[in-house]
Amino acid sequence: MSAAMETAESRVDLGKLYAESNIGETIDQLESDLVGLLPVKTRIREIAALLLVESARRGLGIQAEAPSLHMSFTGNPGTGKTTVARRMADVLHRLKYIRRNHVVTVSRDDLVGQYIGHTAPKTKDILKKAMGGVLFIDEAYYLYRPENERDYGQEAIEILLQVMEDNRDDLVVILAGYKDRMDTFFRSNPGMASRIAHHIDFPDYSADELFRIAEMMATTMHYRFDEAGQAVMREYIALRMQQPRFSNARSIRNGIDRARLRQANRLFAGRGELLDRAALETITAEDIRVSRVFTQQ
Repeated sequence: MSAAMETAESRVDLGKLYAESNIGETIDQLESDLVGLLPVKTRIREIAALLLVESARRGLGIQAEAPSLHMSFTGNPGTGKTTVARRMADVLHRLKYIRRNHVVTVSRDDLVGQYIGHTAPKTKDILKKAMGGVLFIDEAYYLYRPENERDYGQEAIEILLQVMEDNRDDLVVILAGYKDRMDTFFRSNPGMASRIAHHIDFPDYSADELFRIAEMMATTMHYRFDEAGQAVMREYIALRMQQPRFSNARSIRNGIDRARLRQANRLFAGRGELLDRAALETITAEDIRVSRVFTQQ
């Protein structure tokens, strides 16, 4: 083999690998689909770069232990954790780190049984369904309940720990939940903490970001706010953010769904009139202002 050929074969074009993997499409989609979340998007790009380089290393025969990919997503409800988990699965699949581009989403009830001998088969069944892809465990800290001596969550944790170690090349586990509770969970379960390589914190959205989210959601459903409706939606968001059980984008989606309900009833009350497309697509200030959010100040 000539020196020129040997040199060419011992080099790799990262740009070509990036284009061939199509992960740029997923990253772009993440950018367009999710408002804000700059730290999260930055971290996902960093992980994607790591995996791309590891693929290049393997291509040149550099033998090294595969990077650990288990993750922790922390933040308040409605900050995009489940959406990002799906995008992460897409990146992992495109780079051939998982066999199947799928996410199995579970909570404590899906893993923990209610009597002796019930937890192991439940947990193993879920793991079997998730194998080859991503297992997303929401509010993972509920698996650990030390105050209850008869709780079987610890059994599920031990099974998860074993599989996360033994099948790390065929399963990625993402644990999600409130940051303070997840911190307590990891302190109480050092074995789990040691298996998590990537900790990503999801910040709350600002009022302006939530308004952009509201407009995107409305557009996706083929609605729009008229000028007055835009102003009242901004008021709604500011008030809703101060109220209990606020769940970021989730609360905004619920608010839009209720506004759609009121719009439909407003239009139905005036039945007999001919309605054009604009009328059917427009959410007005009236549809939003009657929300209880404005009367609970």
